[in-house]
Amino acid sequence: MGHKYHFDVSMSCSGCSNAVNRVLTKLDGVDNIDISLEKQTVDVTTSDSLDYDTVYQTISKTGKKVNDGKVVF
Repeated sequence: MGHKYHFDVSMSCSGCSNAVNRVLTKLDGVDNIDISLEKQTVDVTTSDSLDYDTVYQTISKTGKKVNDGKVVF
């Protein structure tokens, strides 16, 4: 079934959210990405092979601050 991860990420503009979207799109195993600039959230649905830490580190590499994160399922 895969996993869903939720992150609270500080993003100040659409360029920020686009940068996060771009790096996540390149990850193997990402099925869906839902980014809300208004709510400052990033929801990522992945296959079983992609773990939370990998997704977290990938978002962090953009230079955006990840304030919180959790595994939804």
